[in-house]
Amino acid sequence: MSLDNVAFEVNKTDITNTQFVETAAGKVKGTGDVVLKIDKYALTANNITYAVTGDILGYWRFFPTSEGWGRVPAMGFAEVFDSKCEGIDVGERVWGWFPMTGYLTIKAGKVSENGFSDISEYREGLSPVYSRFERVTSNPFYDKSTEDYQMLIKGLFTTSWLIDDFMADNQYFGAQQYIITSASSKTSLALAFAVKARGEKLAIGLTSESRVEFVKSLDLYDQVLSYQDVEQLDSGIPSVVVDMAGSKQVLSTIHHHFTDNIKFSSRVGATHVSDLAQELKLPGAEPTMFFAPHQVEKRSKEWGPDKLQLTIGKQLQKYIEFARNNIAIEYIKTPEALQQSYLAVLSGNADASKGLVVCNG
Repeated sequence: MSLDNVAFEVNKTDITNTQFVETAAGKVKGTGDVVLKIDKYALTANNITYAVTGDILGYWRFFPTSEGWGRVPAMGFAEVFDSKCEGIDVGERVWGWFPMTGYLTIKAGKVSENGFSDISEYREGLSPVYSRFERVTSNPFYDKSTEDYQMLIKGLFTTSWLIDDFMADNQYFGAQQYIITSASSKTSLALAFAVKARGEKLAIGLTSESRVEFVKSLDLYDQVLSYQDVEQLDSGIPSVVVDMAGSKQVLSTIHHHFTDNIKFSSRVGATHVSDLAQELKLPGAEPTMFFAPHQVEKRSKEWGPDKLQLTIGKQLQKYIEFARNNIAIEYIKTPEALQQSYLAVLSGNADASKGLVVCNG
């Protein structure tokens, strides 16, 4: 069984339950149809967040499948395999969000020099960011030799940069420091990088005891502590929380320690799926879900989309260099390895020093 001819699916009500469904290359039927052959994609804690919030934020609607099952979006590269859309040629290489499978058939539209979108009916009402496919030839920062790192961190770095931009845009809600959970996750590391680059606030990283030394070695955070040591922090310092873990226990501990000095609490990730925080009554600012496309839309209106992408792109290149020096790539080439790796990421047991890249074909 090849990754090219199966689709990896997750049970919507129990994301530890997975299956592979046999698939085949799609066929173009009408005008506008385009078949994309998915070359490779990244597997990170971001994918777990997509699965956990699949119904809440609409991620399950990206790639419809049979009742009760979902196809988790993943960031990767593909080539145009077949096309009946004017302006989109066979062989073009694109970056975007894909299902974990070999092929994706879309109804292409909004074709421009920079890319095109999937305008299928099931995309109606969903954020246009996730339905856009970027032509690599239009990206001034594209480098084929760094594709693996682009997949791993481009999307999550964009999210992290937008979080920091949102906080700065709101004068950090009067806070003096960040408290970032799941500090070893790729998204948290990217946020710490963005915070350090801006240089306006301190960043405190919280992680599991076994990962403290690794996270410290990266020299991105001003302080790194285990979840058990939260009470060592000065509770008198006004803080913003960026919660990548999604753990009820962790979030509750932070809020009860800082109480009214939690000036803003942003829920972003869900790496701790066994202890997910639902509706909690906590001291300090009420935890609020961060949705990156809202900040994209705001900045695009204020700056224009080109300036926004150029600004993020310049910082991304610096972070890619950091990642190349600190994160090794591990390739996944079989369905069995994909399932094992997904469950490792889901359980929080994946090696934080490695980046997982799934290769089709």
